[in-house]
Amino acid sequence: MPSTSAISDDDLNTPPEAPLNCRRCPRLAAFRDHYRQHEPHWFNAPVPSFGRDDARLLIVGLAPGLKGANRTGRPFTGDYAGELLYATLLTYGFAKGTYRADPVDGLELIDCMITNAVRCVPPENKPSPEEITNCRPFFAARCAALPRLRAVLALGRIAHDQTLTALKVRKSSFTFAHGARHAIGPDLLVFDSFHCSRYNTNTGRLTAPMFHAVFDAIRTELDRT
Repeated sequence: MPSTSAISDDDLNTPPEAPLNCRRCPRLAAFRDHYRQHEPHWFNAPVPSFGRDDARLLIVGLAPGLKGANRTGRPFTGDYAGELLYATLLTYGFAKGTYRADPVDGLELIDCMITNAVRCVPPENKPSPEEITNCRPFFAARCAALPRLRAVLALGRIAHDQTLTALKVRKSSFTFAHGARHAIGPDLLVFDSFHCSRYNTNTGRLTAPMFHAVFDAIRTELDRT
């Protein structure tokens, strides 16, 4: 796990999952309230992390998708990004079962947890800097609650920056780049990838082989320990 010196006392006293009625970010809370009225059967709340607390790999996305995790209540479930992510996890042994874009599909993660830098769906998928900061204590607490954590996969620059800031690491020392591998300490690595969004895959910015290459590196590192 990250060194306790990298986590503040406030972070350690914060639960790793945001309360379902969290109002830290007025804009995000109002956005959820709007969809709770118009789509009462959706989850419409801060989306909890998915996976086991003994995971060595933590995958960090940006935020819940409006019709994905905000609807289903499970990260990367119900939107296009989840198709590539969960297929890759199954390929590399980080999941078992069948992904059906449904939180009750029975899919299980192995040695892996998925979370988001921001737990609530933001309008236009764009959280503000203040909202990212407001959600950071939950993210830092999530990291601190994973005693076997050895690798973090940041999907996109915001996830990368949130991870480094939560761990009290200077961002200037570890530049985001697809395929980058950053040794944060003797027992923790951060890997970077472009986000597996529909836009990135449709434009060819991220291809399945590119994504798999990152997981090749992660699997190699974890198999050494």
